[in-house]
Amino acid sequence: MANDSTDELTAEETPEAEPIYETLTFLDKAEQNQRLAVEELINTETSYVQNLQLCISDIRNHLQKKQLPEIDLEGLFSNIDDVLHISRRFLKGLEAAMNQEHEQLYHISTLFQELKEEMENVYKIYCGDYDQALLLLEIYRNEPRLQKEIVDTLTVTVPHIGASDLSFFLVMPVQRVTKYPLLLQKILENTPVSDSAYGALQAAAAAMTDVNANINEYKRRKEVANKYNKPGYLTLRERLARLNPHSIAKKTTRLSRLFMQEAGIVPKTKDKEFDTLEEKFQDLSSAVADLKENVASFLSNTEAFLSYKPHENELGTEGGTIQQYCQLAGKLHSTVFAEFRRRLENLVYLPLVNLSETLKGPQKLIKKRLDKQLDYEEFEEKRNETGSVTYEEEAAMNTYLAINSLLVSELPVFNQVAQQWLGHILRTFVALLRDLAKQVLQEAEREATQLPHRHLPAPDFGKMVKDSLSQAEAQLYSYCKKFETVMPSSVAEPLSPAEERKVHSLMSKHGPEKLYQVTSNTSGSKNMDLVLQRGQIVALLHDRDTKGNTNRWLVDSGGPRGYVSPGKLQPYHLVQNQKPRMQVSVPGGGGEQMHHPYNLPQAPSPALHFRTQALHVVAGYPFAARSSHEVSLQAGEPVTVLEPHDRKGCTEWSLVEVNGQKGYVPSSYLVMVPIPEPPGWGSPAWPYPAPQT
Repeated sequence: MANDSTDELTAEETPEAEPIYETLTFLDKAEQNQRLAVEELINTETSYVQNLQLCISDIRNHLQKKQLPEIDLEGLFSNIDDVLHISRRFLKGLEAAMNQEHEQLYHISTLFQELKEEMENVYKIYCGDYDQALLLLEIYRNEPRLQKEIVDTLTVTVPHIGASDLSFFLVMPVQRVTKYPLLLQKILENTPVSDSAYGALQAAAAAMTDVNANINEYKRRKEVANKYNKPGYLTLRERLARLNPHSIAKKTTRLSRLFMQEAGIVPKTKDKEFDTLEEKFQDLSSAVADLKENVASFLSNTEAFLSYKPHENELGTEGGTIQQYCQLAGKLHSTVFAEFRRRLENLVYLPLVNLSETLKGPQKLIKKRLDKQLDYEEFEEKRNETGSVTYEEEAAMNTYLAINSLLVSELPVFNQVAQQWLGHILRTFVALLRDLAKQVLQEAEREATQLPHRHLPAPDFGKMVKDSLSQAEAQLYSYCKKFETVMPSSVAEPLSPAEERKVHSLMSKHGPEKLYQVTSNTSGSKNMDLVLQRGQIVALLHDRDTKGNTNRWLVDSGGPRGYVSPGKLQPYHLVQNQKPRMQVSVPGGGGEQMHHPYNLPQAPSPALHFRTQALHVVAGYPFAARSSHEVSLQAGEPVTVLEPHDRKGCTEWSLVEVNGQKGYVPSSYLVMVPIPEPPGWGSPAWPYPAPQT
């Protein structure tokens, strides 16, 4: 009985024992696979960090020592230093998690989630630059000398790896970041759902999947941006070649929508976040452009200053003080000022140029965003009306979203970096000016200690300076007197008939005391500056310009009016026995003598005897009548003045008769000219003095 009972019990228990054994076997195998997956994560991370260290400390440093300017190391290795830094931190955290037997998986999951944002930011930059690094490698492969240098570097630094190309190392960060989700998924597959770390592992795997998705989206946006941001994206010929009915229609649609938005016919998409970022960017661009222009002008003025070297001129003066000044000025010009100009160009102007070039990329992208935004709004409106858009229209909408997302995410960082860059340039500029002032002061103090009168009290020194200036003034006055005695007196040079008529006209309008002669040819560089020839006669209208600058005189050249430097004018003196009559009678009023704005003043001195000439009034400028009360004039047309004023007595208008028609004309348009007579006017000429024997 007992044996039968035992046999029955065993038979009953046997079917239940087999599933339990299988479950235990499965758990042991899953746990083993889980442990192997964790070990794979840690071991591969260790090998990865070691290879990164080799790439940086050995390969890159070896290429740097070769000093090959053709190889762009920054373009090849991008931010690999940041990748190594975050990978070291991650490896250190993994090694610390190995000591946590029961909480190991939870700590690994937490580590991934804590470093998610940093990993994404670091790997996003590296993966975004990876395609450019491959293009550089392709260029270097086509250059045998550069390719040999790279291969020799790999042979010397990492012979045990056997890598024949640098891309073997450059691709490692790209491969590593894509492998993290796979390793986590492998650990998760071998972890029971009932495990306390299962939820954390799921979150870590999802986080690293999001990291890779965000990196891919960033690369896509960057590719779109690079498409529209290439230097010299399209030449004029290429732009013309791309013109076709489709492109013309697209541009017309954009322009039409822009006009409708400005007119308020259709709504305009508003993005306050982007508008704020763009406004700050445009302010930075404007500040950089203004500073660049000002620094360029400053450099140009510095060059002009350095080209003028008065200390090298020998003025025939002697004395220790003058020699010391020449020594100081020579040293400042040759060393201090020259070094300041060099540092200013290298440390301020060239960085400004580079910053200005850097700003062009975002500027192009912002402009392209506006074009794509107009397309997006058009297609979005179409989709709302019809419910669908074409594949090309969908792609255009995605392009706008990509550009907009890229700008919104990147412009804050760019603005911050550009602002820091600009601030550093300004601080450098201020430091250079401070150093210049300090060096000049040091040199001046060093020379001042050698002056013979350095120990004099201030009152005595002032008296000495005053006496020296008085002595120099007396010497200069003596030089001027001697110069006047050496220079020959002026002689009369006959004027041409046309020049005579112009002189008569100028004198009749402005008076003889306003006449000046041009001493040398002038070529105007500013607005309203006149181009005059040497010997030409002009009349002074005002001794300054509209801004009060006394170095620009307003003159009448007998034709156009404009500005000329007073340094190129000298008073013009008429030959007295040929001065014209200074008064003219106007019909009406019983032959009363009347003066107009165009009459000449009466001769100042009756003691002088001049041969007089008959004058008559002509139109100096053409005038078109604007009403029935006015009359038209042609330049040079004879005019009979009936009244030198209007009905209210204002002398700005004159009643005249021209070709039998009567009406008012501006008095300033009338001039008095002499009836042609034999030429007798003379202009001064200054021949060169005869050589002394």
